[in-house]
Amino acid sequence: MDTITDVSKPTLSGVARVLVHGGKLAAARAEELVRSAKEKKVSFISELMSSGELSPAQLAHALSSALAIPLLDLDAVDVQRLPKNIIDAKLVGQYHVLPLNKRGSRLFLACVDPTDQEASERIKFATQLSPEWVVVEHDKLSKLIEGQTGSANQALEAISAADFDFEVTEEDTSSSAPPADVVSEVEDAPVVRFLQKMLVDAINMRASDLHFEPYEFNYRVRFRVDGELREITQPPLAIKDKLASRIKVISRLDISEKRVPQDGRMKLRFGSKSIDFRVSTLPTLFGEKIVIRILDSSSAKLGIEALGYEPAEKERLLHAVHRPYGMVLVTGPTGSGKTVSLYTCLNILNQPGVNICTVEDPAEINLPGINQVNVNDKAGLTFASALKSFLRQDPDVIMVGEIRDLETADIAIKAAQTGHLVLSTLHTNDAPSTLTRLLNMGVAPFNIASSVLLITAQRLVRRLCETCKQPADYPRDALIRAGYEESDLDGSWRPYRAVGCSACNNGYRGRVGVYQAMPITEAIQRLILTNGSAVDLAEQARREGVRDLRQSGLVKVKLGVTTLEEVIAATND
Repeated sequence: MDTITDVSKPTLSGVARVLVHGGKLAAARAEELVRSAKEKKVSFISELMSSGELSPAQLAHALSSALAIPLLDLDAVDVQRLPKNIIDAKLVGQYHVLPLNKRGSRLFLACVDPTDQEASERIKFATQLSPEWVVVEHDKLSKLIEGQTGSANQALEAISAADFDFEVTEEDTSSSAPPADVVSEVEDAPVVRFLQKMLVDAINMRASDLHFEPYEFNYRVRFRVDGELREITQPPLAIKDKLASRIKVISRLDISEKRVPQDGRMKLRFGSKSIDFRVSTLPTLFGEKIVIRILDSSSAKLGIEALGYEPAEKERLLHAVHRPYGMVLVTGPTGSGKTVSLYTCLNILNQPGVNICTVEDPAEINLPGINQVNVNDKAGLTFASALKSFLRQDPDVIMVGEIRDLETADIAIKAAQTGHLVLSTLHTNDAPSTLTRLLNMGVAPFNIASSVLLITAQRLVRRLCETCKQPADYPRDALIRAGYEESDLDGSWRPYRAVGCSACNNGYRGRVGVYQAMPITEAIQRLILTNGSAVDLAEQARREGVRDLRQSGLVKVKLGVTTLEEVIAATND
């Protein structure tokens, strides 16, 4: 009887009334929490959670049962697939709701308080959709909303207050000063804040690239995290030109030129720390697509062990780079980590008594103690012309960003034959095909045989999260087809699979290299001189104990570093 009398009191409504009626909370205690919430100007649920009377899970279950509303565990939701920009961020924060799905005229919303009629009416008016409530746990919803809106904004405000600053590059550019109206447009505060927020979020998520992509009816921002592109947000289409102009101004690009691709650089300062970005613009049907690559200088200083070299491959590479002269080539597709491997070798060689010169397009990471030169085709500074100048600069080690043509290859090989160690890259699939690529360029076989010391082919695969990875049960014949021998399947090891947890990205965290390190032995030199094919060279390398990319990847699977699916995808030539 007392409970019924208490429920009828006008001070109790909404969630408080439901909890008292369901016997989850005493009426007196509920009234006390209602008064306390009003005094503190917070919601009843916030005060209830602070008091510890009920856990978030108990509250969610009680409301779901009492009101016959579906209950959802937010840990099972893929955050990347949640709809974007359906509800204004202010409404999300004010009413503590989050859109889950849109089906026809119905909008399914995660909430903690499904009795809030004001929230229902405001959202219905703003979206012209009928809200359908789904009860979730208070702490999980708060964390998800904060992760999507609050934390990034707080980080942005803290950084932009004093320590967050762009530093324009000092490179010469032909771009003229922009008109006054354009300057005011690119200094538009919301656009500036949005760009800063994207850069901060990308750095916090360990992204390697940011993609700003305009389409006919929408504008999309994606980050590449651990080699995988993920959609982050869809800002209003109207900001695409202002955002492109803002990026181009701080990258010292010509903002009046929108018909041709442009390349630039910018630097972001976090107090005493600075981060470099490489900017590339590309005219598309519906505006300029912009890709910003984050250049992390710390990755070049990790050391060979952190890159994932196995002991035998590491020994071959170190033996080659410590030779007084010759050529070491690193091959692989774009984004396979060739530059980081080369910089790692340069760091090993970077001693006070060694003169190192590099020519790149462009120099991605600034390394103290190394003379770095950027290619400038407009000014006539090409790879070939820079290499010729290097030879008059008394170098010990020369790094060429990429061998693209016969002239560059010839000069590099002559440098390797005349007492210099030359490091460079080529875009080929594996180590043996690199030699045939040089032959196809027109390099003489005897020059290749006498100058090249080692060729390393590489790929990047995602590294398994150590927190959540679990043993996988693959059929024995599937492991055999992947490349394992019968002797490998002795039961002494288990492959692992990706699971996924709050600390990783779908079961993976970071990336690791898969390498084929092929030294040019006397037997391989003889094959080159007799015009042996890539197949002949690969067979000879196999006989000499050189693992190909697939075999090297299978070793990583055996060690529990990555999954069989990742290795097959990266080495399925």
